[in-house]
Amino acid sequence: MTTPLLVERNGPVATLTLNRPDALNTLDFTLMDALVDAAADVAADTTLRVVVLRGAGRHFMAGGDLRTFAAELVKPPAQRDADFRQVIGRLHSAIEHFHRMPHPVVGRVHGAVAGFGLSLMNACDLVVASDDAYFASAYRNIALTPDGGGSWSLPRLVGTRRAMEIMLLGERFDARRALELGLVNRVVPAAELDGAVSAIVESLATGPVMAIRNAKRLLRESPGRTLSEQLDAEAVSFGACSATTDFAEGITAFLEKRPAEFGK
Repeated sequence: MTTPLLVERNGPVATLTLNRPDALNTLDFTLMDALVDAAADVAADTTLRVVVLRGAGRHFMAGGDLRTFAAELVKPPAQRDADFRQVIGRLHSAIEHFHRMPHPVVGRVHGAVAGFGLSLMNACDLVVASDDAYFASAYRNIALTPDGGGSWSLPRLVGTRRAMEIMLLGERFDARRALELGLVNRVVPAAELDGAVSAIVESLATGPVMAIRNAKRLLRESPGRTLSEQLDAEAVSFGACSATTDFAEGITAFLEKRPAEFGK
């Protein structure tokens, strides 16, 4: 039996690979369970500095597995309601882990990015897309509403009007449009995708760990704070970072006109 999610560790970098390529990496119950467990594991691993999320084969993720959904149609409506609430509630713990884990999450996307795949991508901190990637909310096509935090992350990334357009109309759009909307950070030729992701991962993995973790946390938590609360949080973080050896190395390296070597 094929493992639905591959987890690889290379020093301080963990790579999670959605591994149902013959099914466009669509989400079935086995992949869901694997994703929930892996997200919890990497979130708790404080020795990590970066997590990469990618898809095997020609696509990132084309949403939920409709054959899995079809198998649920034999159940009465009330039972489907209860069962799907429970299943989606469990799945959502993975999304919370990606948002809240201290280490940054880098999405490497190509091919289809739809439904839960779009929500999963939006849970990443940075996203690099190949120029063959295409995107769609897809939910309305099967009479569903977003899951995976899609209705939370999308308006924060693109604004309410654009989020309404993406979700209510369900139109497909390409990588260039995703870049214009702010859904991805960079678009590169498909042949250059791995190199572009590796460069970002290297920058994060060799950077000042507390500064990067705290910057992620400050940005993630800012929408729920007042300006005064955020200013207080920034002051606390600034002070904590200034007490690290990485801060001393950064200042010394700048004055000595050499590249800083953090984490030594």
